[in-house]
Amino acid sequence: MLDRALPARDASDEEIARVHTPRYLELVKREIGGLDGPRYLSTGDVVVDASSLAVARRAAGGAIVAIEAAVETGEATFALVRPPGHHAESRRGMGFCLFNNAAIAARAYQARHGGRVLVVDFDYHHGNGTQDVAGEGLSYVSTHASPAYPGTGSELATLGRDAIVNVPLPASGIATEGFVAVWERLLRDVVAYVRPDAIVASAGFDYVAGDPVGDLGVDVGAATALARAINEAAFDACGGRVAYVLEGGYDIDALTASVEQIVRASDARASAERAADEAAIPRVVRERLARVDDLFA
Repeated sequence: MLDRALPARDASDEEIARVHTPRYLELVKREIGGLDGPRYLSTGDVVVDASSLAVARRAAGGAIVAIEAAVETGEATFALVRPPGHHAESRRGMGFCLFNNAAIAARAYQARHGGRVLVVDFDYHHGNGTQDVAGEGLSYVSTHASPAYPGTGSELATLGRDAIVNVPLPASGIATEGFVAVWERLLRDVVAYVRPDAIVASAGFDYVAGDPVGDLGVDVGAATALARAINEAAFDACGGRVAYVLEGGYDIDALTASVEQIVRASDARASAERAADEAAIPRVVRERLARVDDLFA
């Protein structure tokens, strides 16, 4: 698969500044410049060293390359980048994240093509940073463990044709069938409301059973079903324009297998073989999904 890799590039200050404030960008440059060892960034729980700014620029630029490739080909792409990004807010980095790669890719798409972008976030943790910059054509939908870091992710809101949709899941775990069923329903409802011109998926695989940082008890095979549902939504709504951007996932075997499944499912352009059984969704989550229905009514 890596034989088909596209070269990444660095994101420019202008591209980063569509999401992050100039003051924050200058803080990152100042605090990382001249470091001779690791330390914490002053804005939050992010360990940085002298290479961190360069690596974060390349990760954000790689996400931009991915969305542009999806636009050009009408096929799904996957940005294999680190550090992750979805915790990085406009004014601060936190949770391993310096720059919000998915949001930067979404804003880059809008700057070049206009229109609306939906960020789909299935990471174990809530993407507080992406939610922080939602609006102005950027919508956000997330499932995440609750209670869990960073302690955000309860909002439901419509902002004109944009939306913020959060569906907290029990931190104790959820059945694989229920996890997939939640996403099949969410994608149907949110995509119908937002009508996105492109989709960016914050692809975090720390929901997989055994992950040392997350773990919702979900089988590693769920990635195939997620990709089929997301790709089908992208084909129906926006000509297949979807870019996956790596977020969490800290068990290397589960991470590798999950990424492979996303790529193979995207190659096959396969739609869901069958809808997952919504009866497997926990009652408290079904109640939340009913509130989502009310939001769009």
